[in-house]
Amino acid sequence: MDCYYNIVMKILVMGLPGSGKTYLTERLVPLLNAAWYNADKLRGMANDWDFSDAGRTRQSKRMRTFADFEKSNGRFVVCDFVCPTKETRANFAADIVIWMDTIKEGRFEDTNKLFENPENVDFHITEWNEYNHETIAEEILKRV
Repeated sequence: MDCYYNIVMKILVMGLPGSGKTYLTERLVPLLNAAWYNADKLRGMANDWDFSDAGRTRQSKRMRTFADFEKSNGRFVVCDFVCPTKETRANFAADIVIWMDTIKEGRFEDTNKLFENPENVDFHITEWNEYNHETIAEEILKRV
């Protein structure tokens, strides 16, 4: 079933590596009939595995370019990536932010040190369960 909305949104699912971003996103996307961009897949397509500050900034802008394309063509879009700093989140400019705050440390020490907890989020997930995606989708669709 195709869904068409008057308002479309750019949704960021962010958090430390291993927090469940991709797991949540793959369940959320069909409920919103949304496009989906995963950071690792886009990095692979660009052959850009630079995790320096400049590389992370470039990645946040790359993710925004793809997300903005989908949104400008009338589609919801969900992007899952670490988006570790205030700057990278500002670069991406999400309409909705879902923070997967389910772990205290990820598997990459440099990312753990760099990661800044976001100040403003729409959904703050502290414990994963099998229904988070359904609840989030319902709340997002109420906003359209």
